[in-house]
Amino acid sequence: MHARFAGLIKTTAAACLLTLASAPSSSDLSAADIAMAERFEPFQALLRAHLREKDLEYDGLVTAFDYEAAHAEEDTEGLLREQHQLLATFDPDALSTREEAVAFWLNAYNYFMIAHILENPRRGSLVGSVRDYGHLFNPYRVFSQDLFEIGGQHYSLDDMEKGILLGEAFKERGWKEARVHFAVNCASVGCPPLRQDIYLPSSLNAVLTENTRRALNTPRHLHLDGSTLYLTRLFDWYEDDYVEEAGSVRDFIAAYANERVKEKLDRSNRIRFIDYDWDLNSPANFPEFR
Repeated sequence: MHARFAGLIKTTAAACLLTLASAPSSSDLSAADIAMAERFEPFQALLRAHLREKDLEYDGLVTAFDYEAAHAEEDTEGLLREQHQLLATFDPDALSTREEAVAFWLNAYNYFMIAHILENPRRGSLVGSVRDYGHLFNPYRVFSQDLFEIGGQHYSLDDMEKGILLGEAFKERGWKEARVHFAVNCASVGCPPLRQDIYLPSSLNAVLTENTRRALNTPRHLHLDGSTLYLTRLFDWYEDDYVEEAGSVRDFIAAYANERVKEKLDRSNRIRFIDYDWDLNSPANFPEFR
């Protein structure tokens, strides 16, 4: 193993364990957290090295992944290879709790999205959008391709998000919930923020709530113009999930919003949707990082 690669893994593992040690949890959840941290150590190293977070006023949040820096970094290839191996040999049927399963599939989705971009440049350059992997008749082809190996089986990103996290099996077990729309990241400016730390079982609920609240505090996902409430397209595309969970889109927002956003709900009498920005979620594409 390359010395720098080994050093980065060691540093990241120590940081993960330090975070776990300070988190209030039972011994069982602590063991589950440690297992998750070990399973996604290389991905965590990538996030710590290349994910940038910026706090906005009113508790908003914007994040960007520096694909150019990651692609140029000599340790990246080793991190990706190690993470692929960890997932290819892991049996997801071993995940016995909701928190473990949801955290695992969120981490897997977010990892494979980043890995695909880093490993699949076009004509020698990183793509400018995930739509660059598609074509005229199917610009979003990357989401439906069975490219990603977990436990000897190949999955698509759609399988992970829509088939598993939001699928019937999770629904029947009471594991399905709409907050995952604010945790999966499709590597685009219009997506809710990717976080610098992987999802862990013991903190899953708190982080999902925080992600949702902070996205709703970010104008890119929600803002008021006169009496019109402008919302991220996620509330249009996945309306059924929010209605199923909370009764309506407005009720879902009210359940996780702070008072400032609730006032915007009260002052609005119609909803419009914000055009989704499919540009790559790299720092250069966010005015907040320029």
